[in-house]
Amino acid sequence: MLTVRGLTKSYATADGSFQALKGIDFEIPAGGFYTLLGESGCGKSTTLRCVAGLEEPDGGSISIGGEVVTDTARGLHAPAFERDIGLVFQSYAIWPHMDVFANVAYPLKVARPRLGAPEIKARVLEALRLVGMEDFAGRQATKLSGGQQQRVAFARALVRRPKLLLLDEPLSNLDAKLREQMRFELQELIRRTGVTTLYVTHDQSEALAMSDTVAVMSAGRIVQSGAPREVYGQPDNRTVAHFLGSANFLRGRVIEAGDGLATVVLAEGAVEIRVPSRVALSAGAAVDVIFRPEDVTTHLDPAGGAIECSVERVVFQGGMSEYQLRLGSTLLRTVVHPSVSAQPGDRAWIAIRPERCILFAAG
Repeated sequence: MLTVRGLTKSYATADGSFQALKGIDFEIPAGGFYTLLGESGCGKSTTLRCVAGLEEPDGGSISIGGEVVTDTARGLHAPAFERDIGLVFQSYAIWPHMDVFANVAYPLKVARPRLGAPEIKARVLEALRLVGMEDFAGRQATKLSGGQQQRVAFARALVRRPKLLLLDEPLSNLDAKLREQMRFELQELIRRTGVTTLYVTHDQSEALAMSDTVAVMSAGRIVQSGAPREVYGQPDNRTVAHFLGSANFLRGRVIEAGDGLATVVLAEGAVEIRVPSRVALSAGAAVDVIFRPEDVTTHLDPAGGAIECSVERVVFQGGMSEYQLRLGSTLLRTVVHPSVSAQPGDRAWIAIRPERCILFAAG
């Protein structure tokens, strides 16, 4: 439904130019939910704006539903209103002087060819029903809560029945509890409509929970893409490991390698672990062993784990506690059940799940 090839974009700056996109390639099949994830300035919103026709790229091509809407080699750049898209921004962009019905109806009233009033009414009410706002059709936009305004923005984006829905940080202005509620509502809405979706966010939990495919962006490039479990559990590089959740890094040295496994002795703690290796390693190679906080079991007695640490900090988070543990010069993060009670300065012993570790060459 969406094909992006070789997308590049630069902006003039006071000291020259800044290359925001450095050759972006991806595809979204019909009905797919594809998320661009990354920190501010990585190029994810610029990519979406190019797809929407709000930015003109310097190079590359974009096709929506088999129709080429951007091709810099041919000088083709269809304006946003000629693209079969729905668009929702971080700011709801709800017109305060209109009621809910008029806000949602606006894209149909300016569309060509024009629709008759009965058809407009039927489609607006259908869109409002989809987002649970049909009882608010006559309500003034200024009298809506933030969550209600965001639902109206979704209805307005869907009322044209677009081939492609573009969502740019649509939940970031909501408070934490409402954001979680809207995440589930949005998932259900997209499932029911079957609309192909390109989603942009910096929120890892949103990306992992909602997407069919997550593409992690950094410095104008897609550095890894795949199913959420794959990208989270098997990061291709340190950028992805760092950005997607928390990651612990321990330096080690390979003492034996072969058949996709490596035996590593950890520099901090002198403990051997045998872990899967996706790259060719030789004995003596320095490596970084990477593992997630949830892949560590923490005990307060030496019978529970082989690696001794000291408790640096305990952060209670309701359903779990996060421990920061000092192992030599390294701080590790682990998660434990809140019933386990420790204080800073206590000793703790950890066991790492070796099958969940990732190896990278040191440095």
